[in-house]
Amino acid sequence: MKMYPLSAGLLGALVALAGPDHLPFEGLPNMAGKANADESGNALRAPSVPPARAPSAAVAEEYELARRKGTVDAFQLFIARHRDDPLAEKAREELRRLSR
Repeated sequence: MKMYPLSAGLLGALVALAGPDHLPFEGLPNMAGKANADESGNALRAPSVPPARAPSAAVAEEYELARRKGTVDAFQLFIARHRDDPLAEKAREELRRLSR
């Protein structure tokens, strides 16, 4: 009784299950698939990565938090962090109002 046809069949099944992206004996992937790039050749950003936030939105959020807190310390911290931002002038006005 010869085992060659059975061995060849099992080997063929393993290769079929591994798929065309794997080399069965070396265990290294075969780079047969296409890279994820647009027509100009630039790599595409993964869809799970959110776009970057605008810095002005973060500053506005921080100002709103300081305004809600309404303390001298909150406005002083905002002014120290965002000295040159236009909202810093509003924070200075609020600070003057609180100091009266």
